[in-house]
Amino acid sequence: MDLRGYLKLLARRWPTVLICLLLGIIAAEIVTAVRTPVYEARTQLFVATRTGADTSELNQGQSFSQARVQSYSAIVATSQVTQPVVRQLGLPYSPSELASRITAEAPLNTVLINIKVRDTDPARAARIADAVAVRFIGLVERLETPKKALTPAGTKESASPLSPVSLGVTEKAGVPKKPVSPNRLLGLGFGVLGGLLLAAGIVALREALDTTVKTSEALGELTSLPVLGTIPYDRSAGRRRIAIEAASTSARAEAFRKLRANLQFAQVDDPPRVIVVTSPLPGEGKTTTSVNLALSLADAGLRTCLVDADLRRPSVAPTFGLVEGAGLTTVLIGQARTEDVMQEAAGRLAVLTSGTLPPNPTELLSCGRMAEVLRELTDTYDIVIVDSAPLLPVADTLGLSPLADGVLLVVSASKTGRDQIVDAADSLHRIGVPVLGAALNMSSAYKGKGYGYGYGYAPAELPMPRPATAAEEPAPPAPAGKPQEPASRTGAGGKREKPVSRAAGGTREEPVSRTAGGTREESVSRAAGGKPEEPVSPTAAGTP
Repeated sequence: MDLRGYLKLLARRWPTVLICLLLGIIAAEIVTAVRTPVYEARTQLFVATRTGADTSELNQGQSFSQARVQSYSAIVATSQVTQPVVRQLGLPYSPSELASRITAEAPLNTVLINIKVRDTDPARAARIADAVAVRFIGLVERLETPKKALTPAGTKESASPLSPVSLGVTEKAGVPKKPVSPNRLLGLGFGVLGGLLLAAGIVALREALDTTVKTSEALGELTSLPVLGTIPYDRSAGRRRIAIEAASTSARAEAFRKLRANLQFAQVDDPPRVIVVTSPLPGEGKTTTSVNLALSLADAGLRTCLVDADLRRPSVAPTFGLVEGAGLTTVLIGQARTEDVMQEAAGRLAVLTSGTLPPNPTELLSCGRMAEVLRELTDTYDIVIVDSAPLLPVADTLGLSPLADGVLLVVSASKTGRDQIVDAADSLHRIGVPVLGAALNMSSAYKGKGYGYGYGYAPAELPMPRPATAAEEPAPPAPAGKPQEPASRTGAGGKREKPVSRAAGGTREEPVSRTAGGTREESVSRAAGGKPEEPVSPTAAGTP
């Protein structure tokens, strides 16, 4: 998976990402709240060299100090400094612990030494920093002072040698006002980063463990079948299965129309007349697909019959509110003919319900009488849609499918496992049934694809005719053989308006005459005598 695909995956799993971010922020706030504040006191020392007033000596002294200052910063936290400070201030920790709280650094090309001391008490941190500076100055000057040379007996002892360097405090430690640790902003950043990493790990783990199919591309690659349609997820689909209604332009209705179009072009040379609609497992939307596919075919002008062949859990009759006591099983056992139990739904669709549930549905659906029933239906209707039982739980569809011209496999997105889909497709291939294609139902990825316009459009409404004014009352009919002249109309300002002819209902007519060849001529209005109408002269109130 590339970076773009992984980002799409994170966007699809946004609730998990949001929860992990909140957990990371909460954890960072808790850690910040429970940690003890630490304060930092700072002091600064200046290293000087005892030299003469000569310029060359000053330059040599400057170079000497810069060379020495890097070594001085390394001995600030030694025991020769920390041990006397611990005894002097009576600190509650050992010299080694104090050394871990001291930091010394010498900026490059300078003769300055910055000493930092951290402690949970701001005033104590300042006292420690000053005490460390004083003790460190004494230690450096003592180390830099040369030892006295031995003098011969009887000679006068020379004066005590001096240290070539001297250190001074340029900035005493002040009591810090704000703690340097914990840093709330830094902790918040680490919390957000940790939350994102946790979310990425969880999403990657779930994706690795998730074996369901979520996109039509994945379904086609898995089954090697053409994906004829992708039906978007709709929360109300369980309560209201019918999406193909009069003038319906919803996303689901358009998706079923697209499925109808693709199915009609699945086999152009030999179009299927009997199509079985099934799914690997129950609850994947095969009945909803069958119902809406049959309605869309009926809307296309095809004589369509929907047969409920799911003799385990029939759902077609409850969907349309039809009688389910007599139907397919009644015809199969010879108690009625198909035309006797055929019902009509939605004013345009013939429906053969399941009838009474038999004890042996597999044998009943694969018998010779079932083949005769399908042949009778194809003699009457252009296409027959058969809603069958799921493939994997029962063998009903495996016995019924060879009697049909093709099978449509419906798969629910993010529900059916890859192994189950492969097993269902293989079971159809093993019995030699032509599989027309697959349909991905309840797809959430479908909603993210835009086409530049919404699916919620509706047909444009026809304009309502405005009521006629007194000046627009129709003129009395003219005598026979005399052309009728339309009355003149004046507007609100007395200006003359163009005459229009109106139909009996008051709507505006636009008469167009065409020649025998189909070309359009000028639209004219003629009276009974065949002469063109001439507008009357303007009224007194109108203007020419």
